[in-house]
Amino acid sequence: MQPDEMSASSMFDVVKNGKIGTAMDGFSYLLNDQEITAVVKFVMSEFIEKKQTNTYYHIEENGWGGHERYAAAFPFALGEISLDTPWNLLTEEQSIGKRLFMSACVTCHDRAHVDKKEIKWRSRSVSYPRGKYSHKEDPVDAISGASPFSAHDRSPLISGLTKKESQGQKLFIENCAFCHGGDGKGANWIGSFLESRPRDLTSDGIKSVSDLVLLNMIRGGVPNTTMPAWKSVLTDEQIEALTAYIRRAFH
Repeated sequence: MQPDEMSASSMFDVVKNGKIGTAMDGFSYLLNDQEITAVVKFVMSEFIEKKQTNTYYHIEENGWGGHERYAAAFPFALGEISLDTPWNLLTEEQSIGKRLFMSACVTCHDRAHVDKKEIKWRSRSVSYPRGKYSHKEDPVDAISGASPFSAHDRSPLISGLTKKESQGQKLFIENCAFCHGGDGKGANWIGSFLESRPRDLTSDGIKSVSDLVLLNMIRGGVPNTTMPAWKSVLTDEQIEALTAYIRRAFH
């Protein structure tokens, strides 16, 4: 059932009793009928009728500034191109988009549209933060996290950053902190859902690699992990600035 097809009574039932087979728990133990009715009225008005700006995820207000730089992956997220289309039938741009989708977008967008229906693309329920969530807020919107996750979205306070390190800090907050967290440990809300988990950038394993290895990990991604290649999104100069900041902030 789509949101615009839900009646107030069916939504009331879901909020009160939960929905079997999903992460939606019943709230009858916490809210009385009058309070549940108020929640349903707000959700229907805010999300369905008015379609308020803060209910859209990929917008600047919700921490997704510059989302157009991922445009190559949009056709796969929107189901315009089947994910199981043979590589030799994709253009160069579409191939870049598929790799970007599979290494980054797939975590939240599941497996997208496929032609071979006999293949089972299993989805799973996850709990998204509320519309106001942004990992770049200061202070962090801890209400969304409602957990220890929010602490990991705080970036370290560092004085005396060089021009390159300052550039890298901005790039890290805008791109990397979404998965690795502001503190670089990969223990933030989004990072906890990724499989495999984002690398802990403060770990001895990352500290011990050379700058060249770290540059190549960012530029080309890490095979068989959720770390995507950034060479099609960031310039070499920007990747060098990111490396400088990671060294300064976490090592």
